[in-house]
Amino acid sequence: MDFAKVSITIPENIEVVRLVGVNDILLRTVEDRFDASITLRGNRIDISGDAMEIQVLTAIFSDMIKMVESGDDLTPDLISRSIDMINNGEFPASILREDILLTYRGKAIRAKTAGQKRYVDAIRANTITFCIGPAGTGKTYIAMAMAVAALKRKEVNRIILTRPVVEAGESLGYLPGTLTEKVDPYIRPLYDALFDMTDMERGAQLIAQGVIEIAPLAFMRGRTLNDSFIILDEAQNTTPDQMKMFLTRLGFGSKMVITGDVTQLDLPKRISGLKSVRQILEGCEDIAFNDLTGKDVVRHHLVQRIVAAYDEADKLALAKKLDKESK
Repeated sequence: MDFAKVSITIPENIEVVRLVGVNDILLRTVEDRFDASITLRGNRIDISGDAMEIQVLTAIFSDMIKMVESGDDLTPDLISRSIDMINNGEFPASILREDILLTYRGKAIRAKTAGQKRYVDAIRANTITFCIGPAGTGKTYIAMAMAVAALKRKEVNRIILTRPVVEAGESLGYLPGTLTEKVDPYIRPLYDALFDMTDMERGAQLIAQGVIEIAPLAFMRGRTLNDSFIILDEAQNTTPDQMKMFLTRLGFGSKMVITGDVTQLDLPKRISGLKSVRQILEGCEDIAFNDLTGKDVVRHHLVQRIVAAYDEADKLALAKKLDKESK
């Protein structure tokens, strides 16, 4: 092991506590991931240890300084994601911070992981983008931010948000209440994401004007959607025929984003249009498929662990099944 030492000076325009955290919690977050010794002395961070680790740590602290200088508040989860990206040879988190998708009430909405950044870039570069991944990876939220931004830039004339309503093979007619009352619980997550990015009153106004349409997937049949940003959410609960129907609604000047989690099927026969469409369309020009993983979960850190635990359980179950079949 090659031993090395380095000192990083915190710029005078940065409050030290913003970089290292209250009670040095951010500094400890970094220190817990490495064997190197990290010591804070005034506005200087001294690092000593393996030369390879020193290089990585220098990149991490430089990245943290850039984020603080750009006005971001650092958190342990954000630092952990930054370390993961740098360790994996991906671009540093500060590059993500430079790519602002949408600003609302002083809040900048950005991709937070390398996987999300690839997703954003795919939406920009392609007419149809599929995003497949577990809960908490920002599949719908990012698509919504891109849609609202496109509407504000007048790249599209309207936003259409849709998702399958009948998630367990039931008919709407068997559910209690008016049509609106029947549909609302399924569509509510789309409203929540929308109102997080627009003033609720303004959002409701755009919906009333038809500039933003939120409707069940069944309402898409027979339409051609021009100059629109169209999002299909929970696409794992579409049948192959529904997926074909939806994709053929694409009109001129439009973009489509299709999101879903293939591990959470509610279809009774478990034949998902999201699964089959990849085999049919992957490799087609102007159509992109993106996979997000547990590494891209940006909710509470326990969500990432839960996703990883379930993935491991699925692998064990598959291994047991194959072993049983081989005997």
